[in-house]
Amino acid sequence: MQFHAKSSGFRLTIAALALSASTALVAQQSTPLRADVASEAEALPDPATMTKGPEIKGVLTARQGDRIQVQTADGSRTILFVSDQTQVRATGGLFGSSRTQLDTGALLNGLPLTIKTLQSGDTLLASQITFKNTDFKTASMIRTGTAQQFAEQSAATEALRGRMGDIDQYNVKATTNVYFDTAQAKLSDQAKAELCAAAGSAEQMDNALLLVVGYTDADGDEEFNQTLSEKRASSVINYLQQVCKWKPYRMLTPAGMAEADPVADNMTEEGKAQNRRVAVNVLVSKAVDGLYADNSAR
Repeated sequence: MQFHAKSSGFRLTIAALALSASTALVAQQSTPLRADVASEAEALPDPATMTKGPEIKGVLTARQGDRIQVQTADGSRTILFVSDQTQVRATGGLFGSSRTQLDTGALLNGLPLTIKTLQSGDTLLASQITFKNTDFKTASMIRTGTAQQFAEQSAATEALRGRMGDIDQYNVKATTNVYFDTAQAKLSDQAKAELCAAAGSAEQMDNALLLVVGYTDADGDEEFNQTLSEKRASSVINYLQQVCKWKPYRMLTPAGMAEADPVADNMTEEGKAQNRRVAVNVLVSKAVDGLYADNSAR
């Protein structure tokens, strides 16, 4: 199956998925708590007297004692209290299929967080903090990584920043489809071999990204197929990262597209078999791809 860069639907999908990945990566650069933070938040009131506050989504950029600083997508920063009563949860896999209860010590700079709050005046207390296990692994790698890992992450961040301005300026260099049995998300031996071969080929392309999209056939209801397509994409992502050693920061956020965009007729068994797939797309910016072309012509 081939994706075409001129397709408006493809551009919108790429832009949305890349924005999510870029937000997490750019935020790895932490900033200190503002100097006026002490005057902004007084002693924490009794949580029993506080009311439900706003939900905040952003990246953890600093921590000091019992307070954290979160920067949202619009660049604004919010100071919140954390306490022993703050629930910290990591969602398993890529689509929240399981949850792990943690303590506040797991909160690393660079983590994208979803925070439920309690409020008293201008004071906010984080009552529940949620993040993805995959994001935690990346933040942990950066925190404890070698100089080489830091350099790679910095280069990837800068590359993503540059790509956000012209996200539709991509060439799809290759697409590998792996197939699944009916109602299943388990990878076959053939699929596993093809995934590592695709990752190995993409590794030879400087600045390449992988976009993973899961699909189903038309059998089953819409909700079931949506969940199944996400599970299939999750299986592929996990195998690419854990076995094929593809770096997480070179992976765009995966998508489950259920029975959308069939490549064959869903009225036949043969067609359904082709539609039960995950597409692994290798993307390279047109600017970088042009450099390859120029060099090869010399």
